[in-house]
Amino acid sequence: MLKAFRYRLYPTKAQQTKINAVLESLRWVYNETLAVRKNSWEQECKSISLFKTNKLLTGWKKERLELNSVFSQVLQDAQVRVDLAFKAFFRRVKAGEKEVGYPRFKGHGRYDSLTYTQFGFKLGKDKLTLAKIGAVRVNVHRPVQGKIRRITVRRTSTGKMFVSIMAEVLSNPLPFKDGSVVGADVGLESFATLSNGEKISNPRFFRTEEVELVKAQRKLSAEKKSSEKWRKRLKVVQRVHERIANKRSNFVHQESHKLVNRFGIIAFEDLNIKGMQQNNNCGLAKSITDASWGMFVNAARNKAEEAGSKVVLVNPKFTSQACSRCGLIVKKDLSERTHLCECGLVMDRDLNAAINILRLGLQSLSQTGIEAHAL
Repeated sequence: MLKAFRYRLYPTKAQQTKINAVLESLRWVYNETLAVRKNSWEQECKSISLFKTNKLLTGWKKERLELNSVFSQVLQDAQVRVDLAFKAFFRRVKAGEKEVGYPRFKGHGRYDSLTYTQFGFKLGKDKLTLAKIGAVRVNVHRPVQGKIRRITVRRTSTGKMFVSIMAEVLSNPLPFKDGSVVGADVGLESFATLSNGEKISNPRFFRTEEVELVKAQRKLSAEKKSSEKWRKRLKVVQRVHERIANKRSNFVHQESHKLVNRFGIIAFEDLNIKGMQQNNNCGLAKSITDASWGMFVNAARNKAEEAGSKVVLVNPKFTSQACSRCGLIVKKDLSERTHLCECGLVMDRDLNAAINILRLGLQSLSQTGIEAHAL
């Protein structure tokens, strides 16, 4: 399996300038590749393959000499991204989605990462050597495991630099006891309720920072766009957003790690989070986004794969309405926090849902021939 290792980079001013120039060159290659493919289809109804666009790089290097200062594989990766964007577009069209999202051109400063796909890089104890950029200081706070397959250098909105290293590692199964299974119902009242009765509190990172964010955005809107003061105010807004994202990411990874360490089977609802966010209640949509359920489930899946455990996604239909004891459908509004059934069962609605999620998850596994004790 592939595992990502993320480290902070500390380039010198000269290296920072060089990386920014490389990103602008890649943005030009991306836009030019997109324009070629777009014009070819609109004018001649012909589709150009990735292989053909790679051949165009030779001519472009003669016309734009700055492209010669960019490692060849990094240039080709920009064209791969265009190819992937078109494949995703056609996949959405074929699936009949309403918003298919035709690939768009990148504006100034909107291309913020570069990738070395096979070679051209070397990771040392405190230096990352990048072809045609140099040896950049890096904080390797934990050792890289496995064989490195590719690296991506990313620039954040606040100008910080990070490197993500994708390495091929073997799964490291953890010892589990029989019956180490749990269902998790994600929500807004509590971040998650487990089928064993435990709850994970909702930190609401965006809500806690919202007042400061509103102040920063008001000061930004008061300045003339693209002026020096406007750029300074923009940095403040970006730093607040970055702080919220960092807190949320840290919380999600810590909580998902705890679950994977304790349980061999973890069942979640297969929620349509994007659809849930597109509702008429702006406050509810904000809270759903702030909860970061999708990030939590994905983090748990990745960690479970490495640990040799299993994450199961179940159909969310009636998980909150069905009685976990008798199966009777008990309709209730979102504001009703207690499950009351004719069979006499009275319990927290989220706990009732978590028990149903666990039951559905185990049923799904039994249908595929996997038993809980196998983990």
